Amino acid sequence: MSIIEEAVRKTAEKHNRLAASDPSLSRSRIRRMPTPAPVDTSQARHFQSVSLDSNVLEENRVLPRITDQAALRAYKILRTRVLRRLDANQWRSFAVTGVTAGEGKTLTALNLALALAQDVNTWVFLVDLDLQRPRIAQYLGMSGLNGEKGLSDYLLGDATIDSITYSPNIERFSVIPNFQPLTQSSELLSSPRMLDLLRSLENEAPRRIVVFDMPPVLASDDVLAFAPQLDGLLLVVGEGATSRDSLRRAKEVLAEMNLLGVVLNRSAERDDNAYYSYAQSPRT
Repeated sequence: MSIIEEAVRKTAEKHNRLAASDPSLSRSRIRRMPTPAPVDTSQARHFQSVSLDSNVLEENRVLPRITDQAALRAYKILRTRVLRRLDANQWRSFAVTGVTAGEGKTLTALNLALALAQDVNTWVFLVDLDLQRPRIAQYLGMSGLNGEKGLSDYLLGDATIDSITYSPNIERFSVIPNFQPLTQSSELLSSPRMLDLLRSLENEAPRRIVVFDMPPVLASDDVLAFAPQLDGLLLVVGEGATSRDSLRRAKEVLAEMNLLGVVLNRSAERDDNAYYSYAQSPRT
Protein backbone atom coordinates (compact mmCIF):
# COMPACT_ATOMS: atom_id res chain seq x y z
CA MET A 1 0.00 0.00 0.00
CA SER A 2 2.89 2.38 -0.70
CA ILE A 3 0.69 4.68 -2.81
CA ILE A 4 -1.62 5.21 0.17
CA GLU A 5 1.32 5.86 2.45
CA GLU A 6 2.73 8.39 -0.01
CA ALA A 7 -0.59 10.29 -0.14
CA VAL A 8 -0.84 10.41 3.65
CA ARG A 9 2.83 11.44 3.92
CA LYS A 10 2.32 14.37 1.56
CA THR A 11 -0.74 15.53 3.49
CA ALA A 12 1.26 15.42 6.74
CA GLU A 13 4.12 17.34 5.14
CA LYS A 14 1.67 20.02 3.99
CA HIS A 15 0.43 20.55 7.55
CA ASN A 16 3.98 20.53 8.90
CA ARG A 17 4.96 23.29 6.45
CA LEU A 18 1.98 25.38 7.58
CA ALA A 19 2.98 24.88 11.22
CA ALA A 20 6.57 25.90 10.47
CA SER A 21 5.45 29.10 8.75
CA ASP A 22 3.12 30.02 11.62
CA PRO A 23 4.41 29.08 15.11
CA SER A 24 0.91 29.47 16.53
CA LEU A 25 -0.10 26.38 14.54
CA SER A 26 2.61 24.16 15.97
CA ARG A 27 1.70 21.76 18.74
CA SER A 28 3.76 20.09 21.39
CA ARG A 29 3.88 16.33 21.23
CA ILE A 30 2.37 16.01 24.69
CA ARG A 31 -0.40 18.46 25.53
CA ARG A 32 -3.47 18.74 27.69
CA MET A 33 -6.63 17.95 25.78
CA PRO A 34 -8.97 20.98 25.71
CA THR A 35 -12.21 20.76 27.63
CA PRO A 36 -15.09 20.57 25.11
CA ALA A 37 -17.32 23.62 25.14
CA PRO A 38 -20.85 22.95 26.40
CA VAL A 39 -23.26 22.22 23.55
CA ASP A 40 -26.35 24.44 23.51
CA THR A 41 -29.22 22.11 22.66
CA SER A 42 -32.02 24.60 23.33
CA GLN A 43 -32.47 25.28 19.61
CA ALA A 44 -31.93 21.73 18.41
CA ARG A 45 -34.59 20.69 15.94
CA HIS A 46 -36.14 17.26 15.77
CA PHE A 47 -36.81 16.38 12.16
CA GLN A 48 -39.29 13.84 10.83
CA SER A 49 -39.37 10.76 13.02
CA VAL A 50 -38.58 7.43 11.42
CA SER A 51 -38.35 4.00 13.00
CA LEU A 52 -35.48 1.76 12.03
CA ASP A 53 -35.82 -2.03 11.90
CA SER A 54 -33.28 -3.46 14.36
CA ASN A 55 -33.20 -6.73 12.41
CA VAL A 56 -32.20 -4.87 9.23
CA LEU A 57 -29.52 -2.96 11.12
CA GLU A 58 -28.12 -6.18 12.54
CA GLU A 59 -28.19 -7.92 9.17
CA ASN A 60 -26.35 -5.02 7.53
CA ARG A 61 -23.88 -4.70 10.45
CA VAL A 62 -24.92 -1.15 11.27
CA LEU A 63 -24.27 0.51 14.62
CA PRO A 64 -25.52 0.14 17.26
CA ARG A 65 -26.45 -3.44 16.28
CA ILE A 66 -22.85 -4.63 15.91
CA THR A 67 -21.78 -7.26 18.42
CA ASP A 68 -18.23 -7.78 17.10
CA GLN A 69 -16.09 -6.06 19.76
CA ALA A 70 -13.10 -5.71 17.45
CA ALA A 71 -15.30 -3.92 14.91
CA LEU A 72 -16.71 -1.62 17.59
CA ARG A 73 -13.22 -0.68 18.76
CA ALA A 74 -12.10 -0.04 15.18
CA TYR A 75 -14.97 2.38 14.60
CA LYS A 76 -14.26 4.18 17.87
CA ILE A 77 -10.59 4.57 16.96
CA LEU A 78 -11.57 5.85 13.52
CA ARG A 79 -14.04 8.29 15.10
CA THR A 80 -11.44 9.69 17.50
CA ARG A 81 -8.86 10.15 14.77
CA VAL A 82 -11.36 11.87 12.49
CA LEU A 83 -12.56 14.16 15.28
CA ARG A 84 -8.99 15.22 16.04
CA ARG A 85 -8.26 15.99 12.40
CA LEU A 86 -11.50 17.94 12.04
CA ASP A 87 -10.82 19.89 15.22
CA ALA A 88 -7.20 20.63 14.29
CA ASN A 89 -8.28 22.15 10.97
CA GLN A 90 -11.63 23.59 12.13
CA TRP A 91 -13.41 21.49 9.50
CA ARG A 92 -17.11 20.62 9.72
CA SER A 93 -17.78 18.51 6.64
CA PHE A 94 -16.17 15.63 4.82
CA ALA A 95 -17.00 13.03 2.21
CA VAL A 96 -16.40 9.31 2.44
CA THR A 97 -15.49 7.78 -0.91
CA GLY A 98 -13.72 4.78 -2.37
CA VAL A 99 -11.51 4.11 -5.34
CA THR A 100 -13.78 1.67 -7.16
CA ALA A 101 -17.07 -0.06 -6.37
CA GLY A 102 -17.34 -2.75 -3.71
CA GLU A 103 -14.83 -1.45 -1.15
CA GLY A 104 -17.33 -0.82 1.65
CA LYS A 105 -17.35 2.98 1.64
CA THR A 106 -21.12 3.32 2.28
CA LEU A 107 -21.10 1.14 5.39
CA THR A 108 -17.97 2.95 6.58
CA ALA A 109 -19.68 6.34 6.10
CA LEU A 110 -22.82 5.19 7.89
CA ASN A 111 -21.12 3.58 10.87
CA LEU A 112 -18.61 6.41 11.21
CA ALA A 113 -21.46 8.95 11.26
CA LEU A 114 -23.25 6.93 13.95
CA ALA A 115 -20.02 6.54 15.94
CA LEU A 116 -19.48 10.30 15.78
CA ALA A 117 -23.01 10.88 17.08
CA GLN A 118 -22.25 8.64 20.07
CA ASP A 119 -19.87 11.35 21.25
CA VAL A 120 -22.00 13.53 23.56
CA ASN A 121 -20.55 16.75 22.13
CA THR A 122 -21.04 15.85 18.47
CA TRP A 123 -24.17 16.28 16.34
CA VAL A 124 -24.18 14.71 12.89
CA PHE A 125 -25.93 14.94 9.54
CA LEU A 126 -25.42 11.99 7.18
CA VAL A 127 -26.24 12.81 3.55
CA ASP A 128 -26.48 10.20 0.78
CA LEU A 129 -24.71 11.89 -2.14
CA ASP A 130 -24.15 8.72 -4.12
CA LEU A 131 -26.90 9.91 -6.43
CA GLN A 132 -26.54 7.21 -9.07
CA ARG A 133 -26.36 4.32 -6.60
CA PRO A 134 -27.91 5.37 -3.27
CA ARG A 135 -27.63 2.82 -0.47
CA ILE A 136 -27.98 4.61 2.89
CA ALA A 137 -31.78 4.15 3.07
CA GLN A 138 -31.40 0.44 2.27
CA TYR A 139 -28.76 -0.07 4.97
CA LEU A 140 -31.02 1.65 7.52
CA GLY A 141 -34.16 -0.21 6.44
CA MET A 142 -35.82 2.96 5.15
CA SER A 143 -36.14 1.87 1.51
CA GLY A 144 -39.61 0.39 2.02
CA LEU A 145 -41.19 3.66 3.14
CA ASN A 146 -44.21 4.68 1.07
CA GLY A 147 -44.42 8.21 -0.25
CA GLU A 148 -41.39 9.43 1.68
CA LYS A 149 -39.24 12.08 0.05
CA GLY A 150 -35.49 11.93 -0.40
CA LEU A 151 -32.62 14.00 -1.73
CA SER A 152 -33.45 13.38 -5.40
CA ASP A 153 -36.95 14.75 -4.86
CA TYR A 154 -35.47 17.90 -3.35
CA LEU A 155 -32.89 18.40 -6.10
CA LEU A 156 -35.63 18.03 -8.73
CA GLY A 157 -37.74 20.66 -6.97
CA ASP A 158 -40.38 18.27 -5.63
CA ALA A 159 -39.60 18.49 -1.90
CA THR A 160 -38.42 20.86 0.80
CA ILE A 161 -35.38 20.45 3.00
CA ASP A 162 -37.50 19.66 6.05
CA SER A 163 -39.40 16.96 4.16
CA ILE A 164 -36.22 15.01 3.27
CA THR A 165 -34.47 15.17 6.66
CA TYR A 166 -35.18 12.40 9.17
CA SER A 167 -34.42 11.82 12.83
CA PRO A 168 -34.26 8.12 13.78
CA ASN A 169 -34.40 7.22 17.43
CA ILE A 170 -30.65 7.89 17.70
CA GLU A 171 -29.46 10.88 19.69
CA ARG A 172 -27.63 13.68 17.85
CA PHE A 173 -28.04 11.94 14.48
CA SER A 174 -30.11 12.97 11.46
CA VAL A 175 -30.04 11.56 7.94
CA ILE A 176 -30.93 12.77 4.45
CA PRO A 177 -31.48 9.59 2.41
CA ASN A 178 -32.04 9.18 -1.31
CA PHE A 179 -34.63 6.82 -2.75
CA GLN A 180 -34.39 7.61 -6.47
CA PRO A 181 -31.21 7.22 -8.57
CA LEU A 182 -30.31 10.15 -10.82
CA THR A 183 -28.14 10.11 -13.91
CA GLN A 184 -27.18 13.82 -14.15
CA SER A 185 -25.56 13.62 -10.74
CA SER A 186 -22.53 15.92 -11.07
CA GLU A 187 -24.67 18.69 -12.57
CA LEU A 188 -27.16 18.45 -9.70
CA LEU A 189 -24.35 18.51 -7.12
CA SER A 190 -23.37 21.94 -8.43
CA SER A 191 -26.93 23.25 -8.68
CA PRO A 192 -28.35 26.20 -6.71
CA ARG A 193 -30.67 23.86 -4.80
CA MET A 194 -27.70 21.81 -3.60
CA LEU A 195 -25.94 24.96 -2.43
CA ASP A 196 -29.11 26.03 -0.59
CA LEU A 197 -29.19 22.66 1.16
CA LEU A 198 -25.57 23.03 2.26
CA ARG A 199 -26.22 26.51 3.67
CA SER A 200 -29.21 25.18 5.58
CA LEU A 201 -27.22 22.34 7.12
CA GLU A 202 -24.38 24.70 8.08
CA ASN A 203 -26.81 27.04 9.87
CA GLU A 204 -28.43 24.37 12.03
CA ALA A 205 -28.00 24.74 15.79
CA PRO A 206 -26.22 23.14 17.46
CA ARG A 207 -23.60 23.10 14.73
CA ARG A 208 -23.18 19.69 13.17
CA ILE A 209 -20.57 17.64 11.41
CA VAL A 210 -21.85 16.78 7.94
CA VAL A 211 -20.82 13.40 6.52
CA PHE A 212 -21.43 12.82 2.81
CA ASP A 213 -21.48 9.33 1.33
CA MET A 214 -20.17 9.81 -2.22
CA PRO A 215 -19.47 7.50 -5.17
CA PRO A 216 -15.99 6.10 -5.81
CA VAL A 217 -13.62 8.64 -7.31
CA LEU A 218 -12.99 6.54 -10.42
CA ALA A 219 -16.69 5.80 -11.02
CA SER A 220 -17.80 9.34 -11.93
CA ASP A 221 -16.83 13.00 -11.74
CA ASP A 222 -19.13 13.63 -8.75
CA VAL A 223 -16.35 13.95 -6.16
CA LEU A 224 -14.47 16.41 -8.37
CA ALA A 225 -17.62 18.45 -8.99
CA PHE A 226 -18.48 18.61 -5.28
CA ALA A 227 -14.93 19.02 -3.93
CA PRO A 228 -15.14 22.85 -3.55
CA GLN A 229 -17.95 22.37 -1.02
CA LEU A 230 -16.00 19.89 1.14
CA ASP A 231 -13.56 20.51 3.97
CA GLY A 232 -11.96 17.11 3.65
CA LEU A 233 -12.21 13.62 2.24
CA LEU A 234 -11.82 10.15 3.75
CA LEU A 235 -10.75 7.44 1.32
CA VAL A 236 -11.78 3.80 1.79
CA VAL A 237 -9.76 1.06 0.10
CA GLY A 238 -10.50 -2.65 0.22
CA GLU A 239 -7.70 -5.10 0.91
CA GLY A 240 -7.49 -7.44 -2.04
CA ALA A 241 -10.10 -5.40 -3.94
CA THR A 242 -8.24 -2.18 -4.81
CA SER A 243 -5.54 -2.54 -7.45
CA ARG A 244 -2.32 -0.54 -7.41
CA ASP A 245 -3.19 0.96 -10.79
CA SER A 246 -6.56 2.13 -9.47
CA LEU A 247 -4.88 3.63 -6.41
CA ARG A 248 -2.41 5.46 -8.62
CA ARG A 249 -5.21 6.98 -10.70
CA ALA A 250 -7.21 7.88 -7.58
CA LYS A 251 -4.16 9.61 -6.15
CA GLU A 252 -4.01 11.85 -9.23
CA VAL A 253 -7.70 12.73 -8.90
CA LEU A 254 -7.37 13.57 -5.19
CA ALA A 255 -4.09 15.48 -5.49
CA GLU A 256 -5.64 18.90 -4.79
CA MET A 257 -8.07 17.78 -2.07
CA ASN A 258 -7.67 17.74 1.71
CA LEU A 259 -7.21 14.10 2.64
CA LEU A 260 -8.41 13.27 6.15
CA GLY A 261 -6.94 9.81 5.93
CA VAL A 262 -7.26 6.36 4.39
CA VAL A 263 -9.36 3.53 5.83
CA LEU A 264 -8.16 0.01 5.10
CA ASN A 265 -11.29 -2.11 4.87
CA ARG A 266 -11.75 -5.89 4.83
CA SER A 267 -8.33 -6.48 6.26
CA ALA A 268 -7.47 -10.10 6.94
CA GLU A 269 -5.50 -8.95 9.98
CA ARG A 270 -7.52 -8.80 13.20
CA ASP A 271 -6.79 -8.36 16.87
CA ASP A 272 -9.48 -9.66 19.19
CA ASN A 273 -7.55 -8.76 22.31
CA ALA A 274 -9.84 -7.11 24.85
CA TYR A 275 -7.69 -3.97 25.08
CA TYR A 276 -6.09 -3.40 21.69
CA SER A 277 -7.28 -3.26 18.10
CA TYR A 278 -5.99 -2.16 14.73
CA ALA A 279 -6.90 1.34 13.57
CA GLN A 280 -8.71 0.19 10.49
CA SER A 281 -12.28 -0.28 9.37
CA PRO A 282 -13.71 -3.70 10.22
CA ARG A 283 -14.26 -6.26 7.54
CA THR A 284 -17.57 -5.82 5.73
